[in-house]
Amino acid sequence: MNLIETPVLIGLLVSTIRIASPLLFAALGGALSETAGTFAVGIEGMMLMGAFSGTVVTYLTGNIVLGFLCSMLGGAFAAMLIAVATVRFRTDHMVTGLAVNILVLGLTSFLLRGMFGGHAPTIRLNTLQPLAVPVLSRIPLLGPVLFDQPVLTYAAFLAVLPLHYVLTHTQLGLKLRAAGENPAAVFSIGSNPALIRASAIVAGGLLAGLGGAVLPLQELGTFTDGMTNGRGFIALAAVLIGRWKPGGVMLGCLLFGATSAVGLNMQGWGLPVSSYVVQMMPYMIALGVLCAFGRSTRMPAALGNVLASR
Repeated sequence: MNLIETPVLIGLLVSTIRIASPLLFAALGGALSETAGTFAVGIEGMMLMGAFSGTVVTYLTGNIVLGFLCSMLGGAFAAMLIAVATVRFRTDHMVTGLAVNILVLGLTSFLLRGMFGGHAPTIRLNTLQPLAVPVLSRIPLLGPVLFDQPVLTYAAFLAVLPLHYVLTHTQLGLKLRAAGENPAAVFSIGSNPALIRASAIVAGGLLAGLGGAVLPLQELGTFTDGMTNGRGFIALAAVLIGRWKPGGVMLGCLLFGATSAVGLNMQGWGLPVSSYVVQMMPYMIALGVLCAFGRSTRMPAALGNVLASR
């Protein structure tokens, strides 16, 4: 059998794409927020709120489409907390994001038990199944890897192109970038950088919430406390690696997806690797890449700056 058609290689590449999907939604949301000037530290909380909202609504209604819509609203809710605190009350971006992450972690655990009689239920959900694209899915190697995936995996990667176009070729994208580079310039053209930043944060929360919902509704079929397990911070690393450009962000997510996929398959290959090492690998890679490229990365000039009151 040809090497490129081996089940091991195809399985590894399919896993890479699927693992990268929730990261990509969250990272694109983070890129929006940070392009407009607000550190996206709260993405972890937005993802977790999205995962929780989507799971509960799908479990109670049996409607997975409604679940995904509510997951976006859940992510937007967490993002709105950050937007109000950082834009309206001019709080520190880092501290606010971390506070929301901790708040959502406790809130989702509390609500899960409060809704189901004081104990965490065993939730089992039907997940989205792969949807093969006719003809294209039969292409050797590329077919099963790129064209036999669940719907939200397609959506995550297809979202890169329109987001790139909006940021680089539209007036809205110009205002977003100006809010992150020089808010005073936004005032000079009659726009409100505070409103632009808040809108970017909430839009990023919609995407991050959808990314969180991919975990229970497309991959795992259940919800557990803190199930995002640091993926929001991995998404943040991908934003930095990709230099706030959607195409670069996608490559960063694929890097972390490949790292996780290799780690998950190591023990199946009979390699004497501890499961704890496997769990550490994406974070070790993230630290290594950030150490290697972080110093040379130019952030938006006003990223993290508190807007002056007007």
